[in-house]
Amino acid sequence: MSDRPIDRGQQWLKQLLTLAACPTEVHAEEKPDCYWLTIDHTNLTPEQIDILIGAKGSVLDSIQYLANTILNLGQTPDQQAAYTIELNNYRSHRQAELEAIALNAVAHVRETGEEFEIKSLSSAERRQLHNLLKEYDDLETYSRGQEPDRRLVVYRR
Repeated sequence: MSDRPIDRGQQWLKQLLTLAACPTEVHAEEKPDCYWLTIDHTNLTPEQIDILIGAKGSVLDSIQYLANTILNLGQTPDQQAAYTIELNNYRSHRQAELEAIALNAVAHVRETGEEFEIKSLSSAERRQLHNLLKEYDDLETYSRGQEPDRRLVVYRR
């Protein structure tokens, strides 16, 4: 396997898909904070795409979790890389939904002064929202509860 993180990720994901009877190409792109590994859906059936994404992105999240765990094994902290797995624009569409959820939470907290709880998020999505909401100096976020009922809470400082 290659020494370059982007190549290692691409090779690993392509091999995983082949082993899962979904052989296809994987396109890799370096972004500021991570490497995006996009599964080429053109050679997959609609059923394969649905299975690889899973309910509410659960399978795609699991593949991404495996990638981030396995590909960083034995790497020093400064060598570790973050990987985002994309299929059929699922992540891009979900990102737009998360941004809308964040704006709704901001408006609610600012208008009412009450905290706002966001449910049904994966740990990766909670992390995304924590990062999205950091730009609001008057608001704070934290996670409450235990999996699988963990929630993100937005409140006024």
